[in-house]
Amino acid sequence: MGTIYGLGLGPGDPDLMSVRAHRLLTNAKHVAFFRKKGRKGQARQIVEGLLPENAIEFPMEYPVTTEISVHDPRYNELLSAFYAEVTQHLIELANAGEDVVVLCEGDPFFYGSFMHLYARLRDVVPVDVVPAITGMSGAWTATETPITWGDDVLTVLMGTLEQDKLTDYIRRTDALVIMKIGSNYDKVVTALKDGGKFDDAWLVQFATMGSKQTVTKLSEMTDHGTPYFSIVIVHGQGRRP
Repeated sequence: MGTIYGLGLGPGDPDLMSVRAHRLLTNAKHVAFFRKKGRKGQARQIVEGLLPENAIEFPMEYPVTTEISVHDPRYNELLSAFYAEVTQHLIELANAGEDVVVLCEGDPFFYGSFMHLYARLRDVVPVDVVPAITGMSGAWTATETPITWGDDVLTVLMGTLEQDKLTDYIRRTDALVIMKIGSNYDKVVTALKDGGKFDDAWLVQFATMGSKQTVTKLSEMTDHGTPYFSIVIVHGQGRRP
């Protein structure tokens, strides 16, 4: 029986990929990756030029991303059917003795789509997860400032949370990461102001991705259109010698 590998690629720069991930990638026969319809897919873009010439690619195209609200019952219905379909394809390959590398941006177990495959695969076929540097780690490193000191508490939030919940968490933490900004930009800004951390916040876009990377004080942002790969960082100021 073959093995399904959840391959963490890191935050975007191929040089930050682990040696193990690179070895599996450059010897892969079957390569699966998520993407939005009409797009190449960020994970696939990261590994451009690294796949074997004879690798068989399996793009897994989301049926929906931001077209409808995550709170709409159809959202879960569409995604559940999608994950069931692609999982079955991977199971068939593994049952035929084929190994499959599933490309994962960042770390496979950190807010990634691979987790939904893993939950459906783990009791059926062998699954091996290769951890990686997270996108948020790449983002706070890009600010050239430590994210936590001493006893600082770090909180990771999703911009999709309700504004009052965002504000509450922001107010109570020392260091902060907010992901999934996008269309939630105005809500996140308001929550940061209400939580007293707006003036200390940074917006990092396309962390580690070469010339595309930008690091800007959030209070100095003039363009409110943020890409998918954007993260808000607030550094802790805790105990230090």
